[in-house]
Amino acid sequence: MNASSSDAKTIFGRAIEIEEAAARAAYLDQACGSNDQLRAEIDGLIRAHFKIGDFLKGPAHDAATCLNDADSGEEGMVIGPYKLLEQIGEGGFGIVFVAEQHAPVRRRVALKIIKPGMDSRQVLARFEVERQALALMDHPNIARALDAGVTNSGRPYFVMELIRGVPITDYCDEANLAVHERLALFVSVCRAVQHAHQKGIIHRDIKPSNILVTLLDGRPVPKVIDFGVAKAINQPLTQETLFTRLAEMIGTPLYMSPEQAEMTSLDIDTRSDIYSLGVLLYELLTGSTPFDKNRLKRAAFDEIRRIIREEEPAKPSLRISTLGEKRTVVAAHRHADPNRLSQLLRGDLDWIVMKALEKERSHRYETANGLAMDVERHLADEPVLACPPSAAYRFAKFARRNRVAFTTSIVVLAAILLCTVVSVTQAIRATRAERQADARFQEAEEARDAEAAQRQIADQERQQAEENLKRARQAVDQYFTRVSQSKLFNAPTLQPLRKELLEDAVRYYQTLLTERGDNPALLADLAVADLRLAEIYHEVDRNDDAIDALASGLELVERLHTKYPNAKDELRRVAGFWKANRTPKA
Repeated sequence: MNASSSDAKTIFGRAIEIEEAAARAAYLDQACGSNDQLRAEIDGLIRAHFKIGDFLKGPAHDAATCLNDADSGEEGMVIGPYKLLEQIGEGGFGIVFVAEQHAPVRRRVALKIIKPGMDSRQVLARFEVERQALALMDHPNIARALDAGVTNSGRPYFVMELIRGVPITDYCDEANLAVHERLALFVSVCRAVQHAHQKGIIHRDIKPSNILVTLLDGRPVPKVIDFGVAKAINQPLTQETLFTRLAEMIGTPLYMSPEQAEMTSLDIDTRSDIYSLGVLLYELLTGSTPFDKNRLKRAAFDEIRRIIREEEPAKPSLRISTLGEKRTVVAAHRHADPNRLSQLLRGDLDWIVMKALEKERSHRYETANGLAMDVERHLADEPVLACPPSAAYRFAKFARRNRVAFTTSIVVLAAILLCTVVSVTQAIRATRAERQADARFQEAEEARDAEAAQRQIADQERQQAEENLKRARQAVDQYFTRVSQSKLFNAPTLQPLRKELLEDAVRYYQTLLTERGDNPALLADLAVADLRLAEIYHEVDRNDDAIDALASGLELVERLHTKYPNAKDELRRVAGFWKANRTPKA
């Protein structure tokens, strides 16, 4: 697409009104689009314009002054007590040199001088703002201002401590710093920005190239530099009138806050730097910015502003999973495998970063110190403020923070629980055994009661049987006595009958003795029966049988006397019978 010369003039006229190089480049990206020829033409015009500057408007200088002024920004030149050695940086309106100071001390410093042709009122005012901002601050992580002056041609310069370092992201990747080491450096950066805010200075261009890491006694120390677009809060840093045009975008698009993308500084506060710190932290963790730099480079000016103001970036843990082949390299630079890196970022770090990147600034951290403290809480395994805390989350943090004590407590608790389980199990078993024993005891008691009842019944039945037997024996004994003593049987013809009846009685006693075993009463009864039978045998002249019956009776008496010596009634009865009756003779 070809542009007319009037279009080129219009674009050129608007571009030279934009003081900031980054904002000017963004405008040209939008205005020129893909027309590389038009872009090259306008870039040439702009370089020529700023080289000439306001030469015709300024006061006339003599030839020596002009010669000195022409050389005052070259290597090897001397400006006051400083000799320029080499150029190390260039911004929108200034050039930075390594310089050697000769007096009053000899040292290497960094000297920043305004570019030739950039001495417009607006640029001079910004240069003065940066110089005064550095003069206000005194922090180990901010480059210190050492001196200031003006060249013979009236070009201002100021001198800073020389920072021999590299951008913080480059240093972290070259040193392969782990996530926690990167966070420790980031906390130092937050403290430096907090110091600037306390001094009433908003940096407005926080990015890796403006945070250099140098080594001090082998320890990495980040230094915040380049306060060229800084803004003062409630205090003037220069007597010159300084304002930002409504159509001027201050800062670097990749790192600027949504309110900066509105292209007005009327409502910029310290929370704009909080957003930029969030972008920096995002890049330290993932190796990429929240919005892809190539996409922003291709996008038109208004599209860049829309993306910054409206689109929500992916969480850091999710961004890791979208890096493709680069994912392995990014993880290696952070001493972690890709999956492990995503796990490290998930949770606390996701919440911290996304809180810093809130579109609505009232939802961001109130201060850089608040952001730093939340990062430190994460490093100390304490609950962070960037998320709604839950009891489970706080407990997990407490466990990680007190890992040794918690592990010991878990072991002790496990032992207590184990002992409790064993004790409860044993108690349950003991209770069950006790219940079973009680049941068996109850059953045994019931069995004993039943047995006692049966014994009682048996005893009653036995007593009844004994009583019946006693009556039967008494009846037999009475029968036996009558048969043996009755005179009716004295007739010779009745003697055989009496003997037979007596023998039946003897057999009855013998049967009782056999069935019931020895007992004193039976033995006594049987002994008396044998003695009576002996008497009967004697009377019927059966003396052999009488002797046998007598011997049997005497044997029973002996058994009774030997086995039951205390059976006095039975022995007395047998003895009484013996005395009362005549003893048969052989």
